[in-house]
Amino acid sequence: MSEENEQENKQESERGTGREFEIVREFEVDATPEEVWAAITTGTGGYLWPMSPPEPRVGGAGPFGSTVTAWDPPHRYTNRSENTGAPAQPLNQLDHTIEPRDGGRRAWVRYVHSGIFTDDWDNQYDGANKHTDFYLHTLREYLTHFAPRPVAFTTLNGPGKSASADAFTAVGRALGLTGETAVGARVTVRGPKEFEAVLDYRDPYFIGLRTDDALIRFFGRNHWGAPVGISVHDFAPDADAEATETAWQDWLNGVFGPS
Repeated sequence: MSEENEQENKQESERGTGREFEIVREFEVDATPEEVWAAITTGTGGYLWPMSPPEPRVGGAGPFGSTVTAWDPPHRYTNRSENTGAPAQPLNQLDHTIEPRDGGRRAWVRYVHSGIFTDDWDNQYDGANKHTDFYLHTLREYLTHFAPRPVAFTTLNGPGKSASADAFTAVGRALGLTGETAVGARVTVRGPKEFEAVLDYRDPYFIGLRTDDALIRFFGRNHWGAPVGISVHDFAPDADAEATETAWQDWLNGVFGPS
């Protein structure tokens, strides 16, 4: 058996009894292909989380140990991770195709997340599938309202109690949202301090708030057995990520009381 075949068999063995998955989304956005390309490749934390930018070539190093397998600015970017070190996901690939619309003033994007999940496949797929919609919505919000402003990024998780079944309902209530508060409404939010925001996303799993200077995202990961999470993308010139983290952590801990 050749060394190449031995390596292929080893990889298949490491993937175990996992099942492949594929999550596909297509959308248009009021941004140029170049602006979309910058958002997904510079890794600033403007809409996702900060990460090392990929080496600008096929075969280059991508974020989180991945390898760049397609690089055609501003039209195609793919990174792929094999033997990721996460037993539950031994293969992961993110593929972005970007095409101009309206003479290049707008962009059409096709996003494909594929790979292999091994443990608890249905739960992992459901979480990844639902998170995809929220992350891509946040990308569009970033491109439409904030790009390319510098960002201070903060992320945090709630206490163990926030993994309970009704935890995300409690978060919405603590923010001052009612069952009738609809997406697009301007609301007075009861966060670490009161502030005005637009409710830009809401479903049973996620809440998105947009202010003049920030995107504040709430993740109901209790639905998948994990604590509730918050991320803040703060574009204010005087943004202080550490102070923001402390304020929202105290608020989130207060929602659920002592651990």
